[in-house]
Amino acid sequence: MTDRPASPTPEERAVLDKEAKAKELEEQSKLPYKWTQTIADVDVTAIVPANIKGRDLDVKITKTSLRAGLRGQEPIIEGTLPHSILVDESAWTLETTPTGKELAIHLDKVNKMEWWPHVITSAPKIDTSKISPENSKLSDLDGETRTMVEKMMYDQNQKQMGKPTSDEQKKMDLLKKFQAQHPEMDFSNAKIS
Repeated sequence: MTDRPASPTPEERAVLDKEAKAKELEEQSKLPYKWTQTIADVDVTAIVPANIKGRDLDVKITKTSLRAGLRGQEPIIEGTLPHSILVDESAWTLETTPTGKELAIHLDKVNKMEWWPHVITSAPKIDTSKISPENSKLSDLDGETRTMVEKMMYDQNQKQMGKPTSDEQKKMDLLKKFQAQHPEMDFSNAKIS
């Protein structure tokens, strides 16, 4: 029998989480860019000198990689993306800010159901299990996902009321139809599972 260390108490867990978050914030603050994400996309920003024009930038966005920086200089960000993006839906712009200029890069994720631990695989990771997503509306979802979520909500509501779920109702309707088509058969002991 091996002795496993005891799970941390809630207080110890809170301290460990706080330390991990502080380490994560420190690592992220050292990056030459800032980044944010939603479940569907990633946005990267980097401050550049105020005299820079778009033609002074070298930005290359591919399905699996990103490189961005000033022409002739070391890139601000360069590497392999953790997951594929939709290149035609991704873009970069040079924006004027109150303090100068900023390179803004928008990456549209292929998989819209996944959080990224980092923008490029060589960068420090964030703990994606600690992300609390913003509330979204059903209308924000694509048709297939929306239909699935609405069905799940309906089924959950039906269960709470002690009524059949949509799948159970379909089975019962099929049995009734079959019974109507075959009145000569005895269905008194029929059970649907």
